[in-house]
Amino acid sequence: MTGASRGIGRAVATAFAAQGDRVAIHHRDSPELAESLLGELPGAGHAVVQADLAAPDEVRRMVDAAADALDGIDVLVNNAGVFLHHPVTALSYEEWQTAWRQTLDVNLTGAANVTWCALQHLPPGGRIVNVSSRGAFRGEPDSPAYGASKAGLNALTQSLAVALAPRGIAVAAVAPGFVATDMTNEHLKPPRGDEIRAQSPFGRVARPEEIAAAVVYLASPLAEWASGTVLDLNGASYLR
Repeated sequence: MTGASRGIGRAVATAFAAQGDRVAIHHRDSPELAESLLGELPGAGHAVVQADLAAPDEVRRMVDAAADALDGIDVLVNNAGVFLHHPVTALSYEEWQTAWRQTLDVNLTGAANVTWCALQHLPPGGRIVNVSSRGAFRGEPDSPAYGASKAGLNALTQSLAVALAPRGIAVAAVAPGFVATDMTNEHLKPPRGDEIRAQSPFGRVARPEEIAAAVVYLASPLAEWASGTVLDLNGASYLR
């Protein structure tokens, strides 16, 4: 799975390993975190793989390395993503272009390239689960490329669900709201954190393990009929 060294990815990798699966832990530039997770996962046969998802050749090398290490790929989880602050009214034209390129290269094009490469290994019964965002639906005014990239990922999920069903491969997505991870840590400090937690009637944000549980279900043999689903995981903070 991509972006597995921290946050949601770390929780998802741990959940898969806990049920006896072997996991390929992808990272871009966090080898220490990836190796520490490798040492913590239950079971054996896990691997660490590295790639910049904005570099197509690195993506192909990474996916093939994962397939070699695991003796194949049964499930792909596209979790890696970048979130850049880039309000349209506060940037130069050059900065605006850079923010869009960096975001889409990883969040959308990178996920699409990982998927193409993984499909060279996925058998019938394989699963693809994409990690999207609530921001794809409610908008991200200060990070519009992020919202757009996740909306694109949702569309990719649904397109591939139709395209790959004849091969017996199901494709679905989860769309979390705020999750308590290192990426959101600064946002969750007072007073902003109090406002964020109040968005949900539960008065809190998600735990990574809650997202992981949904991903594991969508990757299971019983979830074929959920193909094409984009599952909201936002504690009723945004309803559609």
